[in-house]
Order: sequence, then C-alpha cells, then structure tokens
Amino acid sequence: MARLNVNGAVREFEAEPDTPLLWVLREQLGLTGTKYGCGIAQCGACTVHVDGVPTRSCVRPVSTVEASAKVVTIEGLSKDGSHPVQKAWAALDVPQCGYCQSGMIMAATALLKDKPNPSDADIDAAMTNICRCGTYNRVRAAIKVVAAGGDVKRAGLDIVHVARADANGGAA
Repeated sequence: MARLNVNGAVREFEAEPDTPLLWVLREQLGLTGTKYGCGIAQCGACTVHVDGVPTRSCVRPVSTVEASAKVVTIEGLSKDGSHPVQKAWAALDVPQCGYCQSGMIMAATALLKDKPNPSDADIDAAMTNICRCGTYNRVRAAIKVVAAGGDVKRAGLDIVHVARADANGGAA
C-alpha cells in the first residue's frame, strides 16, 4: 500500500501510479473539498499544497508525490474555518456558487505565505484560478484584508454592507 502525508496524518491508499492526486484525495481518502474542474490544470479548482507549493492536483500523478511530502487540502487548512484567509473570504462574501473557492483559498494562502503584503501585480501573478461567477475583485479584496491583519479599513477598502428591505419594507 502506498502512503501520503495529508493534512498532518499519514494515510494509506491503493491506486495506479498515474492516478491524479486529486482522485486519490477525493475517492480514496474521502477529502472532497478539493474539486474537479477541468482536468487540464487550467481552472485551479483542484489546487492543494504539496510541501507548501500550490499544486494543480488534477494533473499531478500520485506517484510523483513522495511519501515524505506534506500535502495540505482545504480540509487541512483549518478544521473550523478559522484560518485568516477563510475568515476574510466569509467576511467579504467572496463566494457566489463556491465551486472554485477551495482552490482560490489554497492559492491565496500560498501567496500570502510567500508574500505577506502582496502588490496587485503579485496577486495577478499568483491568482490564476478561474471563477465562473467573476468574484475576482472580492478575491483581491480578501487577500488585501488578510495582508492588513484582517482590518478592512487598514486594507484601504471602503466596503459597506447594505441591508435589503423585505417585502414589508423592513430589513431582510
């Protein structure tokens, strides 16, 4: 049986050597937060960290991941959504459909680890994930909030959440 260190635990699995890491994570290990989007490493929905490097798991053969490598999925980022990037994503209502967001969060986490105060150019270069809902401006804003220590005002953002009126004219 082959082994992988995933989210801090050594896990055993059986798969053909050319099986993409994505399918081992999802089908063998039950970690379904990492998504299948395109299968050709273009969309980024399948992004995980391998030894801290954002990796498109849909094209990475599991046989190329050393047993000593540390694989981190969205489930391993934090058990309760308390990672600063996850908190910023929630505070700024980044996701719409949410399908791409685990990959986006993993890419943003790697960016912020490498560059704690990224420029817009750094964000553009690192965030190559595709979002069909077009949440790119909110992704950028969330990254800036994390870089500013979680403070929306210090991040230079003027975000106002407007309450919607319900059918009777009250706040919804």
